[in-house]
Amino acid sequence: MAIQELGFDLTIGDRIWIATALLHRQYPSRDSFLKDEIRKKLAEEHLDEGIKPGSISAHLSDHLVANVPASSGKYRMLFEVSPGKLRLFRPGDLTHPSRVQRRTPSKTVPEAAQIPTKYQPLIDWYRRWIEKNSKEAGNWQNDPLIRLVGSGRHIWADEHADQYVENLRREDI
Repeated sequence: MAIQELGFDLTIGDRIWIATALLHRQYPSRDSFLKDEIRKKLAEEHLDEGIKPGSISAHLSDHLVANVPASSGKYRMLFEVSPGKLRLFRPGDLTHPSRVQRRTPSKTVPEAAQIPTKYQPLIDWYRRWIEKNSKEAGNWQNDPLIRLVGSGRHIWADEHADQYVENLRREDI
């Protein structure tokens, strides 16, 4: 059944967000998806009905992507992890300055009342996904560079740092 027949006139951005969220839910171990995978999910869900392929491409490359310069819309629904690989935007993601709005924040998620009932649980799933991923991102103890802190302290254990630098500067050594 077409989205319009259900009484919803979904924006292209909301359709793409839904398709991307469905992919994240279907493949929880993946951090991003190719644009073609998102297009395929749009087609599987019949979310691409009535949309020109060029409009979908523009939204996947520009209109919805938080970390690329804004040309028209300032949405932040997607984040480009690497060229051609997208995931849903998470608070704290790098946002291009041209997408920052002073009065009202850019749209990052569809309004639940504006999407079909069968997709509304995705909004709650997204909030849990954000929370889970922000906890994992905040787990700095597992960062390999952070774990190196203090690893060379034995080198200077018997000499004060200022004295060490002074000795390095001396030419008679």
